[in-house]
Amino acid sequence: MNTLDTELVHQFIKDTLAEDVGDGDHTSLATIPQGTNGKARLLIKDNGILAGVKLAIEIFKVIDANLKLNIFLQDGANVKNGDVAFEVEGSVHSILKAERLVLNCMQRMSGIATRTHDIVESLKGTNTRVLDTRKTTPGFRYFEKWAVEIGGGVNHRFGLYDMILIKDNHVDYSGGIKNAIQNTQQYQQANGKQLAVEIEVRNFDELEEALQTGGIDRIMLDNFSVADLKKAVELIGGRYATEASGGITADTIRSYAETGVDYISVGALTHSVKSLDLSLKAFKQ
Repeated sequence: MNTLDTELVHQFIKDTLAEDVGDGDHTSLATIPQGTNGKARLLIKDNGILAGVKLAIEIFKVIDANLKLNIFLQDGANVKNGDVAFEVEGSVHSILKAERLVLNCMQRMSGIATRTHDIVESLKGTNTRVLDTRKTTPGFRYFEKWAVEIGGGVNHRFGLYDMILIKDNHVDYSGGIKNAIQNTQQYQQANGKQLAVEIEVRNFDELEEALQTGGIDRIMLDNFSVADLKKAVELIGGRYATEASGGITADTIRSYAETGVDYISVGALTHSVKSLDLSLKAFKQ
């Protein structure tokens, strides 16, 4: 994210705190006297790529602007078990109120960044870029796509509003590739839109129809074998950006990239990652 969407981030923090805190953190209020100050460290208990530090800063700021943070590791840092990402000092009640939200966000974001980084590294030497998808957690998409960027990936569209992606269902419901593209052109003209247009094709017949119709910016080649993908990329010949999707795993992605395809979209970046193990622990100097 080149510019942090502060309004979105702060609204997310307020909503999630309302869900978690309700009318008060009664455990902390019951056990720890008001006015107690302390320190805590964000401990790394896993190996991977750190993500969510900037978000954690905003969480602490919203909860208590008087908390003091000492940041040791930034987003994108390659971390290992035993590292300390940051220290926070101030009201113990505030630190404990923030603890679970900070950890939940950072653990998931770091898991996504780590998975993305590993896949991007596996494609070194090719020109193929790794894309995320809309297979994200409702309400947390902004942060999951942010984590993909931190890991070295590229964001696909953020939602249904910022790009036209004509997928198989759209093609079938509109009566074919040509109809779908021509309907899109008419819609954009009638509504004063200039959105980028991508169309998914499932076979060479659909690809040929898309090439003959034109009026698109990118072609998604869905569930093509490596051999067919290479043939399709050569057939497109640089006229449009190309994207491969469907059934591509970490073990096979390199062979797909070597076909010369521009992008490979990987839903697994966000829909099935293992969170990085992190912990926020009190300490005394």
